[in-house]
Parts: sequence; C-alpha cells; structure tokens
Amino acid sequence: MLNPGTYLQDRYEILEKIGSGGMSVVYKARCHTLNRLVAIKVLKEEFASDENFVSKFKMEAQAAARLSHPNIVNVYDVVDEESLHYIVMELIEGITLKSYIEKKGFLESKEAIGIAIQVAQGIAAAHEHHIIHRDIKPQNMIISRDGKVKVADFGIARAVSSQTIGSNAVGSVHYISPEQARGGYCDERSDIYSFGITLYEMVTGKVPFEGDNTVSVALAHLEDPVVPPGEYHAEIYPGLEDIILRCTRKKPDRRYPSMEEVIRDLRRVLMDPDCDIYSTEEAKEEADLSQTRPITRGELSQINDLHRRRDRNGREEEETEEKTEPAREETELAEDEDGELPVQEVFSEEMPGKGGKERKRPSHKKGPQRKNAGRKSEDDMSTQFERIITVIGIVAAILVVVVVVFVFSRLTGLFWPGSGQTQPQTETAAEASSTEEIQISLSDTQTEMPDVLNLPQDMAESKLKEYSLVMKVTGEEYSDNYEAGRVMRQDVDAGSTVEKWSTVGVTISKGSDRVDVKSLGLSNMDQKKAETLLKEKGLSVSIKEAASDTVAKGKVISWSTDEAKAGDTIELTVSTGPAAVQGQVPTLVGTDASEADSLLKAAGLVTGTVTYDSDPSKPQGQVLTQSELPGTMLEPQSSVDYVVNDSSQASQQAAETQAKTGDEGKYYVGSIDATCSLSNYIGPASQTSSVRILIRLKQKDPNDANTYVYTNLISPRLVVGSQDVPVVFSRIKGAYGVDSGTVEVVDADNDKVIQSWPVSFFPAG
Repeated sequence: MLNPGTYLQDRYEILEKIGSGGMSVVYKARCHTLNRLVAIKVLKEEFASDENFVSKFKMEAQAAARLSHPNIVNVYDVVDEESLHYIVMELIEGITLKSYIEKKGFLESKEAIGIAIQVAQGIAAAHEHHIIHRDIKPQNMIISRDGKVKVADFGIARAVSSQTIGSNAVGSVHYISPEQARGGYCDERSDIYSFGITLYEMVTGKVPFEGDNTVSVALAHLEDPVVPPGEYHAEIYPGLEDIILRCTRKKPDRRYPSMEEVIRDLRRVLMDPDCDIYSTEEAKEEADLSQTRPITRGELSQINDLHRRRDRNGREEEETEEKTEPAREETELAEDEDGELPVQEVFSEEMPGKGGKERKRPSHKKGPQRKNAGRKSEDDMSTQFERIITVIGIVAAILVVVVVVFVFSRLTGLFWPGSGQTQPQTETAAEASSTEEIQISLSDTQTEMPDVLNLPQDMAESKLKEYSLVMKVTGEEYSDNYEAGRVMRQDVDAGSTVEKWSTVGVTISKGSDRVDVKSLGLSNMDQKKAETLLKEKGLSVSIKEAASDTVAKGKVISWSTDEAKAGDTIELTVSTGPAAVQGQVPTLVGTDASEADSLLKAAGLVTGTVTYDSDPSKPQGQVLTQSELPGTMLEPQSSVDYVVNDSSQASQQAAETQAKTGDEGKYYVGSIDATCSLSNYIGPASQTSSVRILIRLKQKDPNDANTYVYTNLISPRLVVGSQDVPVVFSRIKGAYGVDSGTVEVVDADNDKVIQSWPVSFFPAG
C-alpha cells in the first residue's frame, strides 16, 4: 500500500487509492513535472516477486504505451522503482461500463450500439498494432463525464494470460473465449468473442452463462449455446442480435474476422435496425468465386464459410455440426491438399439463400414474435452443398496430382527416357516457365526486405534480425508524421531482395519539432521552473518584467506565443508584484529590511520604527509584522513601523528593556496566522463598500479576573469590503503572567467584533 503524500520518482505524488483488482492497485496521483492528475497502477507484491511475470508485464505495458487512440486510456510511462513496478496512465473521471449497466439494469439498443462502436474502435486500433487485450469486459471500459468511452488495461491482461492462465480465467471467466478457457491459442477473434459477451450484457443486463463456480462457467463457454438476447428483451434490434450471436460463436473461424467488420455492421444496424447483416456482399462474393477457373484452397474455404455463417442461431448451428460431422471431415481433408482446385459450373446452381425463398426477418417493433423462417431447410441445403463441394474437391485434388506427376515425368524423363531432351525448344521453354512460376524461391544467401516504417527502433532492429539483416541508424530528424523513436525512413524499399546480413540504413524520428506552449501550464509558474521546462523542449527563453496586482512576484504572467518550433525563442513576462500606488501601504511581511524600505519609498511613505524579534521558524532578516495593513491608504510621507526577525538584535533589545524596567520587562508572547474575510461580514454589497477596522488583543487583567485589558495591534484603518484582511503576528506581547487571550478584528465605528481567534501565551523573559 502507498500512503497519500508518498512521492514516486520525485515526481508523482500519491493522493488517494481509487481502486484495486486481482493483480494491481490503482492510485490517483499528481504529476508535478507537468502539473496534471494521473492514475498509477502498481503491481501487487505477489506478482512483483516473479521475475518472469514482471518481464512480460513490462514488455506488454510498453507495447500498450505505444497506443494512441481517443477510445483507449493513454499509458504515459512504465516504471521500475526498486521493488515497485507500475504504469502511469491517463486519469479518467467517470464510471465503468459495468457500474453503468448495473445502475440502469440494461441498455436500449441504440445506446448500446453507440457505446459498442467506441469500444470496438479502441480494440481495433490495438489490433492494428498486433496487441491483443485478452481481458475484454465491462469493468475495463470507462465512460467519462463527457460521454466518451475508453478501453483500459491493455497489456497487463496479455501478460497474465500467457503467464497464469488459471488466474486470468478466474478473474474474467464470464467473458472468456472458448479457446482461452481451454488454454489454446488466442488472437484478435478472442477479443471479438469477449466483446460479444460484453455487448450481450449491455442489452440484457446479464451475462449468458452463470454457474456455481468458475469451472462450470468456463465449461459453458466451451459447450453450451448462447441464448439469443431477444428471448429476454423482445425490443432488441434484430440486426444487433445477429451481431452478438456471430461474435459469440464457439469456433473462432465462424466469428467476425476483424473488429473493422464488427464496426461496419454496428453502423449499419444503427441506421437500419431491421437490416440483415448476412446480406452485405455475399451474393457478389459467391458470383465472383463461382466462375469456372482454378481457385486456391483459401477461396474454397471462403465459399464454404459464406454458407456456414447463414445460420445465426447458436443452438441449431451446433446441432447441424454434429449431424454433418463426417462430411465436414472429408471437406477438411480436401482443403488440406496442396495446389489449386477447379471449380465447375455447379456453383452457378441454386444455393441456400440464393434464388430460393427470401429469408423473412421480423421487425424490432413487432414484439416477441420473432422467428427465422426456413432455417431447417437452409441447414439441409447447406449440408448437401458441402457434400457436393467435398466430392468436387477430392476429384480435383486427384486430377491435380496426376497433372503434376505427368509434367514432372516429362521434364525429367523419369518414365520416358530421352523424352526430356527430344522436346522442341519452344515446348521446353514453356514448361520451364511454368515450373518457374510454381517454384519461385530466393537463394540461400538472399532475403526479402521487410517493412519497418513506423516501428520503434528496438522492434525494427529485432525484425531486421529475423530477416538476417543488420540495422544502422543513419540519422535523426524531426517529423510531424512519426512519433519520437520510430523509424521514419529506410534506405531499402520493403519487398526488395537483398543479400543476407547486409546493412540497412534507417532514419529515426525525433518527433514533431512543434511545441504546444499553451499546454505546458506556464501561467503562475515560478520563473526558474518555467525556464527549465522550456529549455527541455528545445526552446530559448527571454524575460520581460511587468507589474501585476493578481500574479505574485517572480511568477509568469504570460508568454509570447502558444506554438513554437524547436530553437525558437519564447518571451516570458514575469510579475514584479503589484504596481506601487502613492500612499497605499505595500505588503512588507516576507521581505527583508532593505526591500521593505524600497517598497515604502516607492509608495511615497517613510520607514517608521524598526524593532526586532526572534522567530526560529522564519528566515533571519525577514519582516515579521507591520504596523499598517497592506492596501491601507495613508497621507504621503506617513511612517510605517515593522518588526524584523533577528535573534541577536532581539536579545539585545530585550536586555536593554529589562535593564530600564526591571521586573516589569518580563512578559508573555503569543503568535497568530489567520485571515479575516470582510465579505462575509458586509454581505453582497462588499464590492462597493468599505469599513473601518482595528485589530486588538483582549486579555484578562492580571490584577482583576473580572476585567479585560485591550491592546491595539493595528490602529483603525479604512479597508475595502471585498478585501481579505491578513491577521499575521509572529510575536504578540501580552500581559505578564497571563497565558491566554483573544485576537479580535473589530468594526471600529460600532465596536462590533467581526471575527476572533484564541491565542496561547508563553513566558519570554
């Protein structure tokens, strides 16, 4: 546990604990370097002691830190500090999606789609960088106060799932994909499954699988079909239900292949709630693929998938799989054959969903009467079609093998000796060309140049090593298009053939040379700190001084421009304090004697009696109190007394006083540091009113306990009603032997106490 007030790296001040999970504790903190609030996620001690886990945690967290997207919580830094391992992240003021669902019960379809699109965009951005979240759930999605949705915890979930499968399953078992539950390989489609479960909970208010323990829930993900969400709420958009069911299919290859396609269908359903997400481009795809030409096994798999995904009901889909398992195994065998398979005109025949009965879709406005007509007939036709494809695939595979053996034997003369040498030159050239097309390969000393643009320097170097190449940094340049530390240029184009272990020159980006000066928070910043910050950004600094009634002396008032480039000069305007007004008492407390005299002279006043006192808590030579309140208007050349903190002078002064007065020189002292707000006393008219006040000490008479003695600390003065009166006295002389008293701010015109404070006194001599 980190206590409030703890500093990390002499930069991050822990303010409070705001959350805790299975692996980490989250704190709210302030970054004093950039003067902004951040969230710090600290790895728990039981994980921090596992070096293997920590290394994976750091690697994935650093990868997540490279993500920059409006729908992803930004990661600012990844830090190791002795035994602490933590991530510094953007602080989002808002509510988790889980809490929002619990608060509302369930979300209307339109609102759910709006949130889902933002979440999907964040996940898609991570997938583009080959980062798999692996722990998608409503608890990791934050809705900010302005309605923006952000996905959190990128990186740490990947480290857990690869290091401790069991703990990850326990933590997120209600959203885990089947392949994660069985400890298998996970990719982008695993996130799509968990996203579908999250979307299911959004529109129904519950997760699809519940159980007595985590094992039973995990088994349900593996075996049980998902109950369509429309069974719970009939007003759910039909298209949205289809999206959820497709995202949550058991087999990854039957889900959406990418988040971009999920976003596309979500937007379609938002525009047309009754749209059929299965009718997008399937007819066109089938027509393109059904021509009589050789196709690859990937295209054959694509055609099969077009028909498999017709079934949107998870329960019937699983039953159909069981009935057609033998045929499916034969199809898989056919698809595993190498080479190309000819597709005949059979694909132009009437297929399920094409040329047959149009599928009737219920409107989301018609209530619970929602059925998918003709589903069983489509299942039968799909099964029959798969068997036809299987037979064609096997026959085609045999034909391809025969053709390849025949061509090979003709070229080598294996079965017809001498025939390879007696073929006409044109035929031999044609066959050689054909063979070259089939067997194009690089020599053992060559490799293909990969694309390393926009990769971090270390990842680019690793990738080039995988291709047996050596990276050399040829320079660094500023770039508005590439982040600092990433490759912005490579001297060999991607896809080119190069010699192994040759050197590839790359140029590394220094980031943008544009500096957003406005975002640095220079206002009211100390001059030296502002100069240091600007110089760190590669900027030069010049100083101009100006008086200010609102900005303290030595603080920045303004700067010359909000945007600049590295090397530009920024002119800072620094406050010299309030402008001197003739007759107006300046603030002397906190200055030294020479500065106090200068301030009085500039205001047309003169230095009165200077006395000395001792206060170990204040710097030597500093003015402790003054006889007139700051801001009080006096006649020109009026005198103002003040007290200076000087222990030696104070001791000498006390000795002289005691020598003159004997025992009467002994006294008690007290101190006070407070502020009196006159606006609370005057009321709404304080801006245009003024009041004559005095500050006095009230003590009991040491000779008569029923009598009070009053000592004026500040004589009556006219003060503007909107002004806060400082009541600061570091050394108040009280009556001998009296250890208590009261300091009062009094309305001098009617002797009414405006505010008072008790003060304790102690013997001083």
